Amino acid sequence: MKKSTIWLLTILMALTFMGLLFVQIMYMKNMIKMRDDQFAEGVRRSLYTVATMLQQDETKHFLEEDVAQIEASSIYAQYADGGTPHLSGVNYSFTSSSGVKADLTIKGDVDKITAIQSDQSNVLGQSRSMQEVIKGQYLYQKGLIDEVILNILSQASNRPVEERADSTTLRTYLKQELANNGLDLPFEFAVVNRNNLALYRTPGFIPAANDESNMFIQTLFHNDPSNKKIFLKVYFPNKKNYIFSSIKFMIPSFAFTLILLIIFLFTIIIAFRQKKLTEMKNDFINNMTHEFKTPISSISLAAQMLNDDSVRKSPAMMQHISTVINDETKRLRFQVEKVLQMSMFDRQKATLRLTEVDANAAIANIIHTFKLKVERYGGSIAANLDAEDSIVNVDEMHFTNVIFNLLDNAVKYRKEDTPLSLVVTTRDIPGEKLEITVADNGIGIKKENLKKIFDKFYRVSTGNRHDVKGFGLGLAYVHKMVRELNGEIRVESELNIGTKFIIILPLIKN
Repeated sequence: MKKSTIWLLTILMALTFMGLLFVQIMYMKNMIKMRDDQFAEGVRRSLYTVATMLQQDETKHFLEEDVAQIEASSIYAQYADGGTPHLSGVNYSFTSSSGVKADLTIKGDVDKITAIQSDQSNVLGQSRSMQEVIKGQYLYQKGLIDEVILNILSQASNRPVEERADSTTLRTYLKQELANNGLDLPFEFAVVNRNNLALYRTPGFIPAANDESNMFIQTLFHNDPSNKKIFLKVYFPNKKNYIFSSIKFMIPSFAFTLILLIIFLFTIIIAFRQKKLTEMKNDFINNMTHEFKTPISSISLAAQMLNDDSVRKSPAMMQHISTVINDETKRLRFQVEKVLQMSMFDRQKATLRLTEVDANAAIANIIHTFKLKVERYGGSIAANLDAEDSIVNVDEMHFTNVIFNLLDNAVKYRKEDTPLSLVVTTRDIPGEKLEITVADNGIGIKKENLKKIFDKFYRVSTGNRHDVKGFGLGLAYVHKMVRELNGEIRVESELNIGTKFIIILPLIKN
């Protein structure tokens, strides 16, 4: 698949996921707003009903008070002789000329009232007097109600708040009305004056913790003078939890969408990595073909020369051809070993034969062998093996290959116009560890390439794909083997100045 196609699919899928997430977020936002509005409307209805109930209680209080006074002053006065009155009275229902229906209770001695009713001979005579009595009672009751209203308007605001709006009664009314509106959740409240000073409040009502969106205010007793008005404030500590509990069914949907988005991103990353790995493998095959072609051609040419009789008769030519075949065979074997190193990367753990090795001695032998190759290019190699304790537990063959690969890379990436200078050092560092450094004065590595040089098949570009031979496996092999030996490796490099590889291995203490 082309890279442009992958990018197109990535953009389309990203836009789709972004649109889906946007729709879900907007839906959740609208749901929260709607539930918040419903909550506020329910609370306002409840508070208005509670205020009405408190006003009705106050009206009832004044009515009962005035009626009790009237009964005590009028009805009992009818019985100055000390007799016991029958206070049940007689009920009458009537309709006025204007069509108003009313009930009238005549309180007094039932026996006397009954005697009047039982006197059939006086019914017609008493009819007019009864109507007059009813009319008088009606006007009296009307005046009584007017007097009660005036008392409420003039005296109610002077009553203590604890009597007008008892905290227990207020809590009961609030709980009842909130439940009627489907709001069964904890609440705290306070009754305050016009200066916002609390006349009394519940223990959980903390003004400093309240915000405007979670505070509901209702005026109590609307007819009170403005300077004596009191207000009911209600606060819901768990309002947010209550609102979000109604949309919690959206959370799994949102979570699944995020999981799909993460999986999609992971898949895209894997696709790009696989594409990059495919390209690197193609480069590897091209390089491998080129690397194998040269020694095979040389061996083939040498074999053809052996068929020439004149060549077979010349000992010097035979010696030369033999040397060419031997060298090219070694070169071909070395390249094959490089390719076989790939199999190590497909196994989680390499098979190692660990032995106690003197790193100073092993490195000295490697330098002695490699010195000829460095000098062939006009370079020099120096060893500063200063580590006093250099015994490490490693696989000697792989340890040798690690150092050889680093030295071979230094030769490959040398400067053409500057003699190669290689320095290998060892020293003891704190923590019972050995530090090995391989430094050169080569072309160096760009900073953006430093983090990639240990990747399999990765080769730093030098302008020509085949100007530096290799498969991109050397440093990947070095990194894997150092990690398998419980060590660490890092690289320091500056472009056109040189590169330094630093290996740290644990020491064996006798």
